[in-house]
Amino acid sequence: MNPDDYNYFLPDRNLALSPSVPRDSSKLFVYDTAKDEIRFDSFHNLSKYLPTDSFMVLNDTKVLPARVTMRKQSGGKVIALFLVNEIDSNIVPIIVDRKVNVGEKLYFNNDEYLEILAQKENVFDLKFRFSKERLFSLLTEFGTMPIPPYLKKTPLKRMELLDKYQTIFAQAKGSSAAPTASLHFTDRVFDSLKAKKIEKYFITLHVGLGTFAPLTDENLKTKKLHEEYYEADKKVFDGINILKNQGRRLISVGTTVTRTLESIAKSGNLMGKTDLFIYPPYEFKMVDILITNFHLPKSSLMMLVEAFIKHKGSKRRLTELYKTAIENDFRFYSFGDAMLII
Repeated sequence: MNPDDYNYFLPDRNLALSPSVPRDSSKLFVYDTAKDEIRFDSFHNLSKYLPTDSFMVLNDTKVLPARVTMRKQSGGKVIALFLVNEIDSNIVPIIVDRKVNVGEKLYFNNDEYLEILAQKENVFDLKFRFSKERLFSLLTEFGTMPIPPYLKKTPLKRMELLDKYQTIFAQAKGSSAAPTASLHFTDRVFDSLKAKKIEKYFITLHVGLGTFAPLTDENLKTKKLHEEYYEADKKVFDGINILKNQGRRLISVGTTVTRTLESIAKSGNLMGKTDLFIYPPYEFKMVDILITNFHLPKSSLMMLVEAFIKHKGSKRRLTELYKTAIENDFRFYSFGDAMLII
């Protein structure tokens, strides 16, 4: 489990700073592990590569515009990044861009504020004295999308990001980042899946900023990752299990769905927090087919995808597939193109 085995060089031309328009016009890298074949297509043709006996699971989490310029009691300003996926009761952690002190108040407006209760390294715990729904409303009013650092040069403005950095089916508020494999889906794609009688199910995992964080020595030592909250409705999961027991193949849309399904299979808990770290070798219990984006070098997400292709009997390493994608002008990361592994 050496992160250096997942390193690669990405030319600037392959970094996607904005999404394809329309969404489903993004490119699709299809890797058939059984035949060791690679094909290139457009995402809107996804359904033609999916088995008729398959069904799909997606993440319905909704990203909140959680980066907010707030006013300090002194009158100064501070940019606060709310870790909305880690809210506990009326306490929310934040990361700030400049010095603040425990006991200070940070204001959204003249009347509504949060008080800094504690500090742990670069993270501060804030207490709010209104409902979580009101907090979410204030973030929506004053905040911008918490896009990852590599998108800092995106040409998209605030209102564009509110639309583009969000899936068309987002519903459960609470993510600090988008489940990017789902950004490619459109009504046209769903119509084509429906025509092929491929059913879809929704579960929730609220993505944390840890998804962009580099692996630490602690991760490698404990074999655990940052925690993320997940939830699956019992009727939904029962439906998934019925189809699995019938021998139908499960298409997981993204690493977040994969992590959720495998966490439930491992723990038996339909809701809670998962710190599951999937890396080779790993015996997948739920997922048969994976749709994913192209991920950052030396990341836990690359390790998960590598574990999946090895589980499927791949003759190639993931870095080989990435090299092929780069040479063929695929675009990488959050607004980039998609990969289908069958």
